[in-house]
Amino acid sequence: MARIFVAGHTGMVGSAVVRQLEVLEDVQLITAGRSELDLTDQKDVNYFFSENKIDQVYLAAAKVGGIHANDTYPADFIYQNLMMEANIIHSAHTNGVQKLLFLGSSCIYPKHAEQPIKEQALLTGRLEPTNEPYAIAKIAGIKLCESYNRQYGRDYRSVMPTNLYGPNDNFHPENSHVVPAMMRRFHEAVENNDREVVIWGTGKPKREFLHVDDMAAGCIYVMALDDQLYKTNTKPMLSHINLGSGVDCSIQELAETIARVTGFEGLLRFDTSKPDGTPRKLMDVSRLNSLGWKSIVTLEQGLRDTYSWYLANRCNLRKL
Repeated sequence: MARIFVAGHTGMVGSAVVRQLEVLEDVQLITAGRSELDLTDQKDVNYFFSENKIDQVYLAAAKVGGIHANDTYPADFIYQNLMMEANIIHSAHTNGVQKLLFLGSSCIYPKHAEQPIKEQALLTGRLEPTNEPYAIAKIAGIKLCESYNRQYGRDYRSVMPTNLYGPNDNFHPENSHVVPAMMRRFHEAVENNDREVVIWGTGKPKREFLHVDDMAAGCIYVMALDDQLYKTNTKPMLSHINLGSGVDCSIQELAETIARVTGFEGLLRFDTSKPDGTPRKLMDVSRLNSLGWKSIVTLEQGLRDTYSWYLANRCNLRKL
């Protein structure tokens, strides 16, 4: 029976991985909350690995947030993410863990990367300034995995998910990503009978979205790939794989879909004084598709699922 540690199991990403792993046979899940394990503390993490005889790791732990949070807390984003991934990857190695999957982010790519973005675009241009510290930390995670593979023969893989959304997302009114922030705003507008909802930016930037359950399925698929097949389709210093839907939409189209899902019938007003961020961010997912995996959850279907979860849990979210 494989003993699998999911780091960050209470977050949106980690909890989705846990939901899909716990139904598999021959899997014993290992988790630890923040009160039990400080992932930024090297001694704590190494002791945890030494005590738990771990076989595999899904590294889903991260400090995450939207444009506002990234721009306001850059030191927190780079420090905490660097420490968590360095501690986990190094402790996995020193305690004999051969298989690990690191979850990065599509923000690792240059702001003006050619669309759709291929894995080869990594480190070919300047990053989006508003989330550069977070992106650099995620790039470091990829390179940590590749370095332990090259030097020690480990099998540490990396996937780069596109913009994620779904159950257990962060619905904080200021520090959340675009989908939960927008969904909460539209829901409250319906409750308050507001005539309009204000959206940051022009509405023109295009984004790709992936439901978190699709993401989890993709991660487990990549982790299970035959070692030789994985190596054949990657390179020692370009080993990450894009994980996305391969379809994008404008922020305006997203807003219109969320309005429809939440039942908001008022006006949309775009505040052009606010930043747009990267003009377009669509990932080329042909590598993963060629390996036999494709996403199955459509955007509207996924948004309706997410809104149902939000309605069922909004009482617990009001304190945010």
